Amino acid sequence: MSALPADYAPPANLLQNRRILITGAGDGLGRAAALAAARHGATVILLGRTVSKLETTYDDIAKAGGPEAAIYPLNLGGAAWPDYFDLASSLEREFGGLDGILHCAAHFKAWMPLRDVEPKEWIESLQVNLTAPFALTRHCLPLLSAAPDASVVFCSDRHGREAHAFDGAYGVAKAGLEQMMRMWAQELRTVPTLRVNSFDPGPMQTGMRLKGYPGEQIAQVPPPSNLTPPLLWLLGPDSTGVSGQAF
Repeated sequence: MSALPADYAPPANLLQNRRILITGAGDGLGRAAALAAARHGATVILLGRTVSKLETTYDDIAKAGGPEAAIYPLNLGGAAWPDYFDLASSLEREFGGLDGILHCAAHFKAWMPLRDVEPKEWIESLQVNLTAPFALTRHCLPLLSAAPDASVVFCSDRHGREAHAFDGAYGVAKAGLEQMMRMWAQELRTVPTLRVNSFDPGPMQTGMRLKGYPGEQIAQVPPPSNLTPPLLWLLGPDSTGVSGQAF
């Protein structure tokens, strides 16, 4: 695993004039990253399933004086190929391009043996955690390739970097995400202005964390807002040239 810059302090205008699409922006790390990116100058496109949560993030960005965000409701669990085409077309039409994607959306219910994973859970977990990041990146690739400096960040998990019993469909999907990140990075070496990396934030105070560790004292793990500086580094120009790395 690669090391991030220690004690990175992002400059105030780090993401000025950048258009960043963030999935899972209504809650958890996605919400925290959206607020931080807007605070550092980005125009953020907030993608998620629950409109009310996206609206709260949107309102908080506005209250903080950030650039006007945009809301794009999409249920990644049920999205089809044309939905991603429509998304990419909307981004080109409304924003003129795209400078980054942060894949924070995730689906997780519980740790379980592979033999107990129901077909519906298997399909939904792979759809949200692996197929959606692929399809979204694939359809936005022309926009990202045309940007002067672009970054794609896949939010990962330690369960995708080493196998553990009972990781279930979630672990399989996250392992596939890591492999896909490396493949994208290798295939895009001919596009030096576009980099692709993954980031494991570790334990944090989220609803998904509570599902996996219901007996944990959640206050003992950091809030998502504490984990945004590495994401800002990966999305901003300070990480130019860094690609194919698992942080």
